[in-house]
Amino acid sequence: MSSYTALEAFESFYLSSPEHVIDAPGRVNLIGEHTDYNDGFVLPAAINFATNIAAKARSDRIINVLSVDYHYQHNSFSLDAIAFSEQQMWVNYIRGTVAELLKIYPDIQGADLAISGNVPQGAGLSSSASFEIAILKTLVVLNQLPLDGVKAALIAQRAENNFVGCRCGIMDQLIASLGKQDHAMLLDCRSLTFEYATIPNDIVLLIINSNQQRGLVESEYNTRRIQCELSAKHFAKPALRDVSLAELECEAANLEPLIYKRAKHIITENDRTIRAFNALRSKDMRAMSQLMRESHLSMQYDFQITTPAIDYLVDIVADVLGDSGGVRMTGGGFGGCVIALTPAHLIDQVKSTVTQLYQAKTGFKADIYVCDAMDGAFLNR
Repeated sequence: MSSYTALEAFESFYLSSPEHVIDAPGRVNLIGEHTDYNDGFVLPAAINFATNIAAKARSDRIINVLSVDYHYQHNSFSLDAIAFSEQQMWVNYIRGTVAELLKIYPDIQGADLAISGNVPQGAGLSSSASFEIAILKTLVVLNQLPLDGVKAALIAQRAENNFVGCRCGIMDQLIASLGKQDHAMLLDCRSLTFEYATIPNDIVLLIINSNQQRGLVESEYNTRRIQCELSAKHFAKPALRDVSLAELECEAANLEPLIYKRAKHIITENDRTIRAFNALRSKDMRAMSQLMRESHLSMQYDFQITTPAIDYLVDIVADVLGDSGGVRMTGGGFGGCVIALTPAHLIDQVKSTVTQLYQAKTGFKADIYVCDAMDGAFLNR
């Protein structure tokens, strides 16, 4: 991350002023972990950490990109010859997104772009989805395209799946696209329908980066996905979203213990996510606290994606919050971040507790971000 903005970088590099400056937010998932690729429910919020793009249209078919956050690396490519880059991996998020957009709008023009951002990378806050949605919004504005937020999210997901090679779900791109200020979104990852719940005025989204590097995350993510697919196949259902807890318990003896545990997490997590949405809408933080606690324990014991450092971090924050807020690991697992729905009057106490206890116990120094829920890049008010 750099204090040098996309606007400043654009003016310095291209020696002209951009026509537009576009943002797309990162996100944090309040509850609903690993449910998205099981056609389930998630409850994310877009956050006030974003990718920023300063942009100017070109009259030809060349895309020029300057990345502030990747040591001012520059890359150019033609819209008529988009290839995977082995040298600059960050460029593939742009190239893949543009390649997917061209399938729908083949006549778009080139652009000069400068990109910066402050979404922490590698922390599970969806810097890649923020990046993709920012690129799409920029090209939509420059080319005056009639692209809505859901279609933009699907394009970005296909880019990551097909070009970059990550089998992500739809949540990250859709919340970056259609998040709403001061709200969380209950997203049905099968139908792509969604509802918003207001986050109570006195509750802050406190994101605590454990700074434990997320080792094994890609291989373990893919393993969990395969385990979930095997479980759904056992029940002859399209996805675990279609299996009830009662059905699972009836078949427990016929499932491998690990497959059973993985399925149990997904099935119960879907139920918790819907209940959490209702708790948030009714401002019932006691219920929200309990649901987030149950979610974390399910990730710890059934899905087995937490770490001792993350578990300790959750425990010490939970001791401060009691039932006035909620805390759990968020993201793919094996490190990364904790989300704490924190009453404003407890922010300083949470910060001091983490500062005093966490590093001494684990050897990692946490970063703490005080966040608000923000609008997505494609939200029309």
